Amino acid sequence: MATTPTKTGGIHAPVQPSPELGAIVGNDKLPRSQVISKVWDYIKANNLQNPANKREILADEKLKKVFGRDKCTMFEMNKYIAQHVKA
Repeated sequence: MATTPTKTGGIHAPVQPSPELGAIVGNDKLPRSQVISKVWDYIKANNLQNPANKREILADEKLKKVFGRDKCTMFEMNKYIAQHVKA
């Protein structure tokens, strides 16, 4: 039986969150895909999507430290998160 190779590159590569991002996703190294997933869990758990435009995220104090602004779209979010992770 063939085993599936473990994915370790690209979005699956473990990254170290900054202290600001770590306040949301934890401070352990995580694959990028899990970082994004945990940020979305945080956004949904804290009801931070604009009810009038679900593509817009209204940042609370923790997210403002990551985004550097009061709000952003879901498409811009990855750009801001990328500035808070290192391989």
